[in-house]
Amino acid sequence: MRAGSAIQIANAGNERELEVAFARLVQQRAAALLVTADPFFDTRRDQIVALAAQFKLPAIYQFRDYAVAGGLISYGISITDGYRQVGIYAGQVLKGAKPADLPIYQSIKFELVINLKTAKTLGVKISDNLLSIADEVIE
Repeated sequence: MRAGSAIQIANAGNERELEVAFARLVQQRAAALLVTADPFFDTRRDQIVALAAQFKLPAIYQFRDYAVAGGLISYGISITDGYRQVGIYAGQVLKGAKPADLPIYQSIKFELVINLKTAKTLGVKISDNLLSIADEVIE
């Protein structure tokens, strides 16, 4: 994205709206797509990844499952680490700690996953520098 480029926002709350949103983004000549965290999107992961591929729209997602499913790039918190933190909290509560007295934790472990197979299909060149810092590269 270049400085001065317009940002297009597309909303979708059902499967049909997803298709319409993608078609509209292509019509507006969107150069790339950022899929934000949303429970609805997570339940439609395969459809979103398929639509991005169908419309040849490079996309970045919040969870590694999207890149594993064929999405271009994912960058977000480690779900495994998040569940580990929940387990620690639960253990502390079971040992008698008052939940109100426990500190609030924010995830500090993030994962960058790059799907090179998808990059090749889309004709997107991923820099060696970005590949070197990725937590996982799917070939």
